[in-house]
Amino acid sequence: MNRLTRGLVALLSVLVLTAMVAMAGPGWQCKGSASCGGCAGIGSYDSAKSDVVSGQVVSLEPVDSQRCSTGQGVILKVNSGNAATAFYLGPQWYLDRQTVKIAVGDTVEIKGSKTALNDDNVYIAAEVKKGSEILKLRDENGAPVWMGPQCGGCKGGV
Repeated sequence: MNRLTRGLVALLSVLVLTAMVAMAGPGWQCKGSASCGGCAGIGSYDSAKSDVVSGQVVSLEPVDSQRCSTGQGVILKVNSGNAATAFYLGPQWYLDRQTVKIAVGDTVEIKGSKTALNDDNVYIAAEVKKGSEILKLRDENGAPVWMGPQCGGCKGGV
């Protein structure tokens, strides 16, 4: 191979690698522990302690991630009777890419696991059902679906 061909192959390799990283989105890396846990200061999802809450969406609020590179997250608050219940959904970039859109006023059913955020109780949502549509946020083991297969051993981290 001549010098020009080797240079072009090297340049093409760099471009392909750059494109792969860009397509992975901001959630492709997990800082901190190997379990990918604790983004936004929230604990781990425990599928054994999951609960289902139904109600009307009263707000969608941003929350900054403190330990992960997923950017800003979203807290959804649902009026489920006499009080609002808070649910951590996941990173904003992931929600923006989904076809199921949740808005204030929607009636939803949310499956989640209770944990703590800044000394308050909050649920980590696994899925949000709006009519016949389902927004999937965690797999059956509680691992965040936005982390993809590279998360591998994620055990319910946010």
